[in-house]
Amino acid sequence: MYFQTRILFVSFIATVMLAIFIIPILRRFKVGQMEREDGPQSHLGKKGTPTMGGIIIAMGIIIGTIGGYIYYSAREPEVGKKLFPLLLITIGFGIIGFIDDYKKLVLKNTKGLKPTSKMLGLLIISVLYVLYLLKGVNLNTITIIPFLKYQLALPAIIYIPFAIFVMLATTNAVNLTDGIDGLSTSVSAIITTCLTVIAIILDVKEIVVFGSIIVGACLGFLIFNLNTAKVFMGDTGSLLLGGVIAAIALYLQMPLILLVIAAIPVLETISVVLQVLYFKRTGGKRLFKMAPLHHHFELSGWKENKVVSIFCVFTLMLCIIGLCSI
Repeated sequence: MYFQTRILFVSFIATVMLAIFIIPILRRFKVGQMEREDGPQSHLGKKGTPTMGGIIIAMGIIIGTIGGYIYYSAREPEVGKKLFPLLLITIGFGIIGFIDDYKKLVLKNTKGLKPTSKMLGLLIISVLYVLYLLKGVNLNTITIIPFLKYQLALPAIIYIPFAIFVMLATTNAVNLTDGIDGLSTSVSAIITTCLTVIAIILDVKEIVVFGSIIVGACLGFLIFNLNTAKVFMGDTGSLLLGGVIAAIALYLQMPLILLVIAAIPVLETISVVLQVLYFKRTGGKRLFKMAPLHHHFELSGWKENKVVSIFCVFTLMLCIIGLCSI
């Protein structure tokens, strides 16, 4: 565990240093946040805040992974080699988000990447990762059911679409959670920490190392992302974090535990779905004051810091429950 702690600090410090250097560049190129006019009035003051900060997280993860590979190449080469496919998949999700951000913020195309194009990109990366798990890691199709502690062996014809769905759903859920200063970053850091602890219990070294790198990068970015945020992650960061959370859960054969430990992103997604369905069924009425769910609490009078704090405490408690379920 000594090295894992060090690599966490390496990615943390690297991310902090990168943020100090990159945020002024984003500001200089006027890569600023766009806010909805119908959203919380407090958000209008955030217009112009540098975004696409997911680049910072991605670069911090890259530096940490290179450090992990160098360390293990002379000790346990197999562990080191397994870090790079995890990195490639993580960066792959980030690239899809980057293209979307670039079109919206640099090319000033307010629609960004077409939803069909974005989903197609996420689908391709998800398929590649699932095939890697089955062929590259030679992972079987067993899915561990939390609480019951039962190992369910799924036929490949069911496991493959299920795993792909987990990845697509998680990336979009974390993306929806990104809407308040520090919310998505802090919730993702807690969830990833929980998955890393599970990897420690199961002795999956490559996930222990990679999870530590992700947590370090999130914490480094969080310094600049807490209220009042100096930078936002954009889709570059939120799709990256959602992808890596799903990737780690599938690697550990515990995707179902995300229903517990990632309940906040799940509830955020459900709130959007319910809002749309209710709006259509009632001819324009709203179930929530605004969706996703965090905006509903904001419009109900909660301060941003209160929403983030309560959502993080809720996530932490669910992660403890999740750890007890394995």
